[in-house]
Amino acid sequence: MEWLHSTDFWIGLLKIVWINIILSGDNAVVIALAARSLPPAQQKKAVFFGSAAAVVLRIALTVVAAKLLAMSFLQIVGGMLLLWIGVQLLMDEESGEQEATGSGSLMAAVRTILIADVVMSLDNVIAVAAAAKGDMVLLILGLAISIPLVIFGSTLMIRLMERFPVIILLGAALIGWVGGETIASDAALHSVVVDYPWLHYTAAALGAVMVIGLGKKLGKRHAE
Repeated sequence: MEWLHSTDFWIGLLKIVWINIILSGDNAVVIALAARSLPPAQQKKAVFFGSAAAVVLRIALTVVAAKLLAMSFLQIVGGMLLLWIGVQLLMDEESGEQEATGSGSLMAAVRTILIADVVMSLDNVIAVAAAAKGDMVLLILGLAISIPLVIFGSTLMIRLMERFPVIILLGAALIGWVGGETIASDAALHSVVVDYPWLHYTAAALGAVMVIGLGKKLGKRHAE
């Protein structure tokens, strides 16, 4: 219990919590988009279970994140998954079926939150691991404290989406942007992106455009 009286421990804890506040903005958007289609009674459950499970996975990911990021094509696959999730979420909103009937599935929402969070957190957890400096108690405590912060952010985002529907479109675009960035950050493309740094932002922009374009088109087709 000596860590309770260690200044370094508390500074490290503050670092981890602050890193998660900064890096969890896009995760809160995904959680809000995934939970928004559920009946109000299930929205809170989806946000809580999705956020809690995602943090547990982040702890596991932190241990192996550096090795995972060094694997070629892993982030390309992850980025494509994010693009698919963004298209799917926007398509559901555009078709209007889930919102009108409140027929979204709790398990489907939690699954979407988990997949998206794992992909979006691959590079984020390296910053958390650096702050923890190998201290697992510090790591677990820091991420656990982050759960209510992510839950609060997601709940607030749901309310904002209900009041300002344009945020849904912006949220889907953000998912596409992160998906494009993830693909461009893959180890297999590292040398190309170093030579042509503009490719990173081009891939991100293309991801955002793709999610909005495909999501709207497929959503309207599904509604018809």
